Amino acid sequence: MKRPVQTLLLTLTGIGLLHAALFTDTYLRYVKAGLRPLLIASGVVLLLLALAGAAARGARRPDAHDHHGCTPADDGGHEHAHDHHGCTPADDGGHEHAHDHHGCTPADDGGHEHAHGHDHSRTPRVAWLLFLPALSLLFYAPPALGAYTAARANSKAVAVQKKGFAPLPATSPLPLTLTEFTKRVQQDRGGAIGGRTVRLTGFVTPDGDDGWYLTRIIFTCCAADSQTVKVRMYGTEAPPADTWLAVTGTWHPRGALGTRTAEAALDVRDADPIAQPVNAYTDDLPLTPS
Repeated sequence: MKRPVQTLLLTLTGIGLLHAALFTDTYLRYVKAGLRPLLIASGVVLLLLALAGAAARGARRPDAHDHHGCTPADDGGHEHAHDHHGCTPADDGGHEHAHDHHGCTPADDGGHEHAHGHDHSRTPRVAWLLFLPALSLLFYAPPALGAYTAARANSKAVAVQKKGFAPLPATSPLPLTLTEFTKRVQQDRGGAIGGRTVRLTGFVTPDGDDGWYLTRIIFTCCAADSQTVKVRMYGTEAPPADTWLAVTGTWHPRGALGTRTAEAALDVRDADPIAQPVNAYTDDLPLTPS
């Protein structure tokens, strides 16, 4: 991969990062929102490196003399002479070219530029594959994590609520995150969630023939360390995988409420499709796209 191509790769990658982090919400598919400044800084650095590489290449363009001071014969027909570096053209006696102590040799009859026959500027062809992720940032963002990942991942362990639970507001339906609902079901000894109509949001992860979960994927840092939180749904057939829903219902009685034996599950009354929220990779109440 030659210098101009390397410069182009840096440029495309830098522009792709800035496009994803400045003008779209695509970066949220891969990292937490708090890492946005670092992505912007990385994009700027890559563009500066590309600019520096282009400027350095322009400054190194060869002139009539190479870096050893070897010059071709001029058009005046003058005899070739040894220059101060000891570079000589081929004589008329047909002798083979030899390296002088500076390593300067004229071109041979085969038109090779290097006397040693080695071209160190070539890189493996696989290096061209580096353009694929650079171009994908601009023209085709990889799909977001969804039901396929959630079905094969372990559920995130819900932390133990060390302090007591505050009284639930009288709002009905009561909007809760999947984590909050799970905590109330399995840890609230007062059983305040029993009989309450709640509203949960997430995407559909099928499980078996008709079973399904409402799911959220949570990024601790980025997609590589993602975890899932799920609530089992009862009372309705599974919608298509990855469908985002706002589900209204009540706790499905299974196990002793307020203990670990209680299942985080919901008897569904309504399931309304919604647009994927901006904060899709947190377990927060949904923010609508701007």
